[in-house]
Amino acid sequence: MDSTIIIEKSIIITVVFAITMIMAMYSTWAERKVAAFLQDRQGPNRAGWGGLLQPLADGLKLFSKEEFEPNTPNRFLFFLGPIIAMSTALMTSAVIPWGDKLHVFGRDVILQATDIDVALLYIFGVISVGVYGIMIGGWASNNKFSLMGAVRAASQMVSYEVAMGLSIIALLMMTGTLSLREISLQQSGMNWNVFYQPLSFLIFLICAFAETNRTPFDLAECESELIGGYHTEYSSMKMGFYLFAEYANMFISSTILAVLFFGGYNYPGMEWMVENVGVNPANILGIVVLFIKICAFIFFYMWVRWTIPRFRYDQLMHLGWRILIPLSIVNIMITGIVILRGEIAAYLGL
Repeated sequence: MDSTIIIEKSIIITVVFAITMIMAMYSTWAERKVAAFLQDRQGPNRAGWGGLLQPLADGLKLFSKEEFEPNTPNRFLFFLGPIIAMSTALMTSAVIPWGDKLHVFGRDVILQATDIDVALLYIFGVISVGVYGIMIGGWASNNKFSLMGAVRAASQMVSYEVAMGLSIIALLMMTGTLSLREISLQQSGMNWNVFYQPLSFLIFLICAFAETNRTPFDLAECESELIGGYHTEYSSMKMGFYLFAEYANMFISSTILAVLFFGGYNYPGMEWMVENVGVNPANILGIVVLFIKICAFIFFYMWVRWTIPRFRYDQLMHLGWRILIPLSIVNIMITGIVILRGEIAAYLGL
């Protein structure tokens, strides 16, 4: 591989990693601001203008807190749990197209760490590994409440991964590709997939709430039942990793929703901008548009958290296995019928 390409990809990976960390940090600030707005009160407003330095203060506090370790025979696994959770939360960003190409120093730079043909399979594979971080941490804590939270999280994530995967099959039947870049390119203008697969989008959105353990699917860490859930015994930055992983997952899932169903970096008039204004301004605007979509989904996550109470555990399982999975299968059948009908009509010249 050309050394220039290696340097280029290294810079993109570093920038994507930094953006993911910054978005995760300031999602904690935004969460408290949104909660304050919805509850008609003041949010953080002491550390910096409007509380903008609050995430840095929180990070410093976590670094300086006393390290506590429970009396566990699985000390290595106790440390490994938050590492797995944090690593898998960051790894999914590698295949996401953050924008179209930019013309820099006489060469075209693609704003994606790596473009693989099986990007969606890679994302689902990494997500499925993330459950081990929670399960290992809860089990190694040597605490029955942590173990119960870990078991809840594992069963919840496995259950909703099935419905999430089935919801994507209908989209793949329509697009004919697993590459996120190809899916983005097919949605140029306002040709967004959400207009063609609204049921698939709704199922994927609900499953994304469950996969990120967000209210009303936060049964893994509900304080009223399990103290703090799977990270009850964690302190300092080990707990910080779990908290950061949740917000990083929320950011990545919002990005995937925007790319799969809302055109990603595409916006109306983008082709006109490329032809009349230039490639770089048009594509930089595309990056801004993508982050506006991502922030809209993050706000929706927070809005739901402070509006809807959590489910009972039997309701959560009922929704996943008896409602979302059958709906996903029905959506696949309807999509197949529509595609087959269109192919027959094209073959007959109708």
